[in-house]
Amino acid sequence: MSDVDRPSDAVIETISGFNAGVASTLVAHPLDVVKTRLQVSQGTGQFRLGDSFRLFQSIYRQEGGFKATYRGLGINLIGNSASWALYFLSYDQTKKLASRISGRSSLSYGDYFWASGSAGILTAICTNPLWVLKTRILSTSASATGAYQSTMDGVRQIYRTDGIKGFYRGLVPSFFGVAHGAVQFTFYEQLKTRRREQIHSEDLTSWDVITLSAVSKIAAGAATYPYQVVRARLQTYDAAKTYNGLADAIYQIARYEGLWGFYRGLMPNLFRVLPSTCVTFLVYENSKLLFK
Repeated sequence: MSDVDRPSDAVIETISGFNAGVASTLVAHPLDVVKTRLQVSQGTGQFRLGDSFRLFQSIYRQEGGFKATYRGLGINLIGNSASWALYFLSYDQTKKLASRISGRSSLSYGDYFWASGSAGILTAICTNPLWVLKTRILSTSASATGAYQSTMDGVRQIYRTDGIKGFYRGLVPSFFGVAHGAVQFTFYEQLKTRRREQIHSEDLTSWDVITLSAVSKIAAGAATYPYQVVRARLQTYDAAKTYNGLADAIYQIARYEGLWGFYRGLMPNLFRVLPSTCVTFLVYENSKLLFK
C-alpha cells in the first residue's frame, strides 16, 4: 500500500484494536461467563479441581445449551472492541508524545509504563458502563428473577434504580487494573524489542507474537488478579445492599473468604486470558501489517 493510500496511524491503531477485541471475544466468551459467575459467588474461597468445568456443565444443561454459554455476547463484543480500539489508539498517541518529550526514538520502561497506564485510565473511564452491564448479564441466567433481558433493558433498569452513578460502580478497582495493563504492555514492548534484535527484523512471526504476549500476560496477571474479583462484586445487581464501598468489599472478602476469596475464578481466567490475549495481539499485529 502506497503512503498516499495508507490511512493515518490513528485510524490503523483504532481498526486494529477493534478487530482484536472482536476476535478475542468470540473465542473466549464462554470462559468469560464461567469466570464472572465464579468471581461474584460467595463462599469459603477454597477451590476444588473441576469447579469451572462443573459450572460450565450446569450452565449448558440447565440454562439452554450452548446458547446459554454465549449469554451477553453482544455487550461483551461492544465492550471489548471499543476498549481495545480506544486503548491502542490512546497508547500509540501517548507513546509518540513521550518520544517527543524525551527526544528519544527508543522508549524506556518508564515511558511504556506511563503510556499504557494513561491509555488504561482513559479506557476505564470511558468503558466502565459497558462492564457494569456485562458483569450483571453474564453473572445470571436469562431466567433468573430480575435478570436483564437485553442490553437496553439493563441500561433502563440501572438508570431507574441508581441513576448515572450506577454505571460507574467498580470504577475505582478498575484503576488497579490499569497497573496490570501497564505491566503487561511494558513487558510486551521490551520483549518485542529484544526479539527483533535477535532476528534482525522488524517483522515478528505469529509464533513470536503468541509467545511474547502469553509471557507478558502471565507476568502481569500474577500480581493483579484480585482487583477483578473486587470490581465484579461491586458491579453485581445487589452490590449496594451487600457492600458499603470498595473498602468494605475488600474487608468482607478477606474476613469471610480469606485470601483465596480474592482469587475466585482464577483458573478459568487463566484459561480464558491466555488464548484471548494471544488472539488479541495476533490479530492486532497482523491487522497493522495489512496497512503496510
